[in-house]
Amino acid sequence: MKRLSLSLIVLLISLTAIQGSEPAKKAASPAMKVAAFDVDATPPLGSAMAYDPVKRLDELTLRCRGIVIVGAGKPIILCAVDWIGIANEGHDQFRELLADAAETTHDRVAVHTLHQHDAPGCDFTAERLIRNLGLKDYGRFDGGFHRDVIQRAAKAIKVAIASAQPATHYGWGVAAVKEVASNRRILGPDGKVRAVRFTATKDPALRAEPEGVIDPEVALLSFWNEGRPIAVLSYYACHPQSYYRTGIPSPDFPGIARFIRGQAVPEALHVHFNGAGGNIGAGKYNDGNKENRMALAQRLADGMKQALAETEKQPLTGADVGWETVPVKLPVAPHLNYENLIKDLKTEPARGYVSKADQLAWLIRCKSGHAIDIACLRVGQSRVLHMPGELFVEYQLAAKKMRPDLHIAMAAYGDYGPGYIGTTRAYAEGGYETSARASNVAPEVEPVLINAMMQLLGTKK
Repeated sequence: MKRLSLSLIVLLISLTAIQGSEPAKKAASPAMKVAAFDVDATPPLGSAMAYDPVKRLDELTLRCRGIVIVGAGKPIILCAVDWIGIANEGHDQFRELLADAAETTHDRVAVHTLHQHDAPGCDFTAERLIRNLGLKDYGRFDGGFHRDVIQRAAKAIKVAIASAQPATHYGWGVAAVKEVASNRRILGPDGKVRAVRFTATKDPALRAEPEGVIDPEVALLSFWNEGRPIAVLSYYACHPQSYYRTGIPSPDFPGIARFIRGQAVPEALHVHFNGAGGNIGAGKYNDGNKENRMALAQRLADGMKQALAETEKQPLTGADVGWETVPVKLPVAPHLNYENLIKDLKTEPARGYVSKADQLAWLIRCKSGHAIDIACLRVGQSRVLHMPGELFVEYQLAAKKMRPDLHIAMAAYGDYGPGYIGTTRAYAEGGYETSARASNVAPEVEPVLINAMMQLLGTKK
């Protein structure tokens, strides 16, 4: 009997010890995983791109690629596409179907384009408007190919999540990129834009102008399984064109730089995001010579290589990762008028990017009360802001000044509906980027976005 009592005592002690340890296990931060996905996003022969139909396919394809972060609440999806823009209901559908594939919510999905010009655009709102109005010659809005890419990306996400890798560490590194970016807007003595230094600038006097306001740094956020990189995300603010209007889909120099780094570090998926490059281009260093494409790509790749070499790794748990969104309603540009746009669409030939169809789609979205999600990814001491449109670089620089104690990066070219998004001051300066044919928002857009950024970065008063 004494032996039985002693056995019971030992059993009770063991059960108590097990029960006592359970809260500690529950309190432990969950382990993280990262799944990488990548699908071909190259349009087929004969289909419409932003400016021209596809007449030939080249060695390098366009990609739709990204990662799924698993282990910090519902999954977080970061996706970058080699297209000129994804707008309005096209952006909605991208986010919704990718979210469904990962069993998460659309507000935890960020979809961005790199804004290459020999590439498609996507806007299902404009597609519907064109169809309802019975308009012709708007082939670039036909969404069949785009929907196929979305479906294939969703399937790729399901497969990737099933084999997601443990992410034990994250890394952050930055480096300067030399002789790539320059400010496009050249001001005169009156403070107004006297010239725009576009993608290929043949005028040597404009190329000789100073670089102007840019962000020279490429930032890298990486995820690692111990000493092995799983994914390397890069962020750099610059229009991605070296030349275009070729009829050949091209990822241009950022895509080539991404390819170079992928060949050098093949164990990791390399995903590139365009920062706030609305008023930034390669015009100072590009006179239109076709050989400049490879030169610009190599310079960007060199910066990426250096940033990876400078990367500092830190242990990663679920407590280190967070995602927050702030919905904002952007003010509509005063020149957008519903009746006038309908009239123009019915009487003017289809042309341009942004066209009247793009503008009408955005106007209808805004009138419906639609809000755009501004998002922030937190990974340790790193923060990545996810922004819409062709944002001016001043927003990116402002974000860095808001929290100099943190590592800040920005991915712009999210929902492309707004088109160019300048600062309040820039609208008074004139120039192409803030003109009626390029920007769909009003000058009052700046405080709306700045307040959202402050809230997400924890600096809002």
